Amino acid sequence: MTFRPEYPRPQLVRKEWLNLNGEWDFAFDDNNTGVKEKWFQTEDAFDQKINVPFAYQTELSGIHDPSFHDHVWYRREFTVPTQWNDQKVILHFGAVDYRAWVYVNGQYVGYHEGGHVSFSFDITDHLQWGNETLVIRVEDPSTDETIPRGKQFWVEKSDAIWYTRTTGIWQTVWIEPVSATSISKLRLTPDIDRGDIIVEFDVLGDYLNKTIDVEISFKGEMIVKDTIEVFESYNKRSINLYNRQIFRTSFHHIGWNWSPENPNLFDIKVTLKEDEVTLDEVDSYFGMRKVHIENGMVYLNNKPYYQKLVLDQGYWPEGLLTAPSDEDLKKDIELTKEMGFNGCRKHQKVEDPRFLYWADQLGFLVWGECAAFPSYSEDAAARLTREWIEIIERDYNHPSIIAWVPVNESWGVPFIKGNKQQQNHSLAMYYLIHSLDATRLVISNDGWELTVTDICAIHNYNHGNQEEKAKYEEYKESLSTKENLLSSKPALRGIYADGFEHQGEPILLTEFGGIGFKVGEESGWGYTSVKNAEEFIEDYRRVMEAVYASKALHGYCYTQLTDVEQEINGLLAYNREPKCELSKIKEINDMWHSDIVKF
Repeated sequence: MTFRPEYPRPQLVRKEWLNLNGEWDFAFDDNNTGVKEKWFQTEDAFDQKINVPFAYQTELSGIHDPSFHDHVWYRREFTVPTQWNDQKVILHFGAVDYRAWVYVNGQYVGYHEGGHVSFSFDITDHLQWGNETLVIRVEDPSTDETIPRGKQFWVEKSDAIWYTRTTGIWQTVWIEPVSATSISKLRLTPDIDRGDIIVEFDVLGDYLNKTIDVEISFKGEMIVKDTIEVFESYNKRSINLYNRQIFRTSFHHIGWNWSPENPNLFDIKVTLKEDEVTLDEVDSYFGMRKVHIENGMVYLNNKPYYQKLVLDQGYWPEGLLTAPSDEDLKKDIELTKEMGFNGCRKHQKVEDPRFLYWADQLGFLVWGECAAFPSYSEDAAARLTREWIEIIERDYNHPSIIAWVPVNESWGVPFIKGNKQQQNHSLAMYYLIHSLDATRLVISNDGWELTVTDICAIHNYNHGNQEEKAKYEEYKESLSTKENLLSSKPALRGIYADGFEHQGEPILLTEFGGIGFKVGEESGWGYTSVKNAEEFIEDYRRVMEAVYASKALHGYCYTQLTDVEQEINGLLAYNREPKCELSKIKEINDMWHSDIVKF
């Protein structure tokens, strides 16, 4: 059986590929002897079976063992289609947590460090063109607090805000053929002010005397067709989409930009040719979308845009970080939109590209966030930096992503208030991300103790229970004005680190709520608690009324979409069952409209 059968890389699609998900041989290597004993050349050590791409800690893996195993091995056999024998074969991994060594037919192929991003190897020279054997060795140090862990706990049993770990392969593994000369990267940058899409691509191999055809269409109607003669490996073209043809379609009547309300997408096909013979062809898409800050507000497509986000941790009871199916990723977005939210902040997780695909398709804003390291060190800072470079390279083309969050609540930088080294780490991440991606906003330390930032992002859970009237009034007052927000210390920490202050950037309440509501046999905690669905709706209304009464907030992110393990503070249960009528949540979320809040 093949699990997660959909094509895993929606922003660079090739027609021919082979999914390697399914049942693999598997082994724990608790004594770390596998390399010395050359497990990459034998099958004798593999005493278990695992369902890839699910981590061994999950139910869907078939193993379901949450205990510490820092070294694990995978093995499977596969056959490369014979029609690929005149091409290069590329082996792709969606994500492997945390370090991976790859062997094909007993030969070492390559190494990757970083548990949340994609990587690939050219395995052509290691193939036998018959029965092939693929072996993966994984190291995931369970208690190392200097690697980007996110919510994965370094203690064996989950507790508080920390959850079961994910070790090893947790996204799709696949192979695909490419020509000796092929397209390696495609970067799409919209410029809505000029009506241009800037197309960048790299060509690997012998690029001389080759041409590239670029075809752009909207809902099946061709808008642009251009042919480019390739003179070097890196190529860049700016293509204008304002032309008479585009305005002869119904597209003119609905607007041409991408937004949650109108998720308009253009399809693009890039074809590499030599003498009219196709060498490589990739399909992708893009949205014409712009985000910037101005006058203390976030602008989407040159108009002020109030963000109504929900905190989404992307965990599932059967698969942890891995969604059981592509439909589950889509369903999360549909349920969130049904409740009246227009986006999410992906919390402490680099999400599966298929989630971003559905966010693009359905119209859903995303703040992209990376797993944090718990303890600061120079090695930890370097690891996070490398991972962010790979994150942006992978996800740059998705129009749904409008912001990046490199640091959350001073995690990993606990002394950032006054410590210059940790402040410099925050600044380095802010400027690094902007140097790699000039199209999105960057939040330097979501929650408090911000340095230089594009959004003043504040966390405040101090609304109290329904009977705590005085506490609620204090909470409401703390949100009411810019001055009150900036002088507040909701977690006994200042909003800005020493030496930094508000520079007029938009202020958003990016964590709050967390109302605990137990359903079924679940047990756990929330920041406040209610006993039934009626109380749940009323408490949600109470908290949101305090947010909407603010004259300074330009958006929010409510905690949280679903329960996760021992946390029972979701709008949905862990299995995605609604805790109340979703229309009631939408009714409350829809209380906000542009004439309520005056900026």
